[in-house]
Amino acid sequence: MQLSQYVTAVQHQLDTAAEAGGPEARALSERLTAAVESTVRLVLLEALSDAASEITLELAPGSVEVRLRGRDPEFVVNNPPSGDFEAMIEQSVLGTIAPEDFEGTSISRTTLRLPDQLKQHVEEAAVRDGVSVNSWLVRAVTEALHGTRSPRKTDREPGEQNFTGWAR
Repeated sequence: MQLSQYVTAVQHQLDTAAEAGGPEARALSERLTAAVESTVRLVLLEALSDAASEITLELAPGSVEVRLRGRDPEFVVNNPPSGDFEAMIEQSVLGTIAPEDFEGTSISRTTLRLPDQLKQHVEEAAVRDGVSVNSWLVRAVTEALHGTRSPRKTDREPGEQNFTGWAR
């Protein structure tokens, strides 16, 4: 994405405004032009980064990143690791809930806002059970609706390892 056209537009607007102020305003505008360029670029990058963060919230588990190539940013869209969100859900959830419960259903995305303290407890419970937070929440909602408790994976087999996080 080329930022130059946006920086030039701001500089043009500054020059246009200075024209109405007379020769002193034009001279000041010319001196400010260099400082305006770096400031406008920085503000635009911050706005693009904020936009990428908001889009990432809507794309989860995918994400959008803003990367700099020289002086211009570019957007990078990262799809979920397996590329198949529905398969990821089935792999992580169906081990604890009967497969027939999800046959023929589609997956929907829901934004859930939790108080920070509750979110921390949910994350700890998911780690303790050896599942993702999403899987833990799906299981908890299913149990609440059906009044059942599904078995949890609490004891690890000797030599079994569980890793979570992101790697590049």
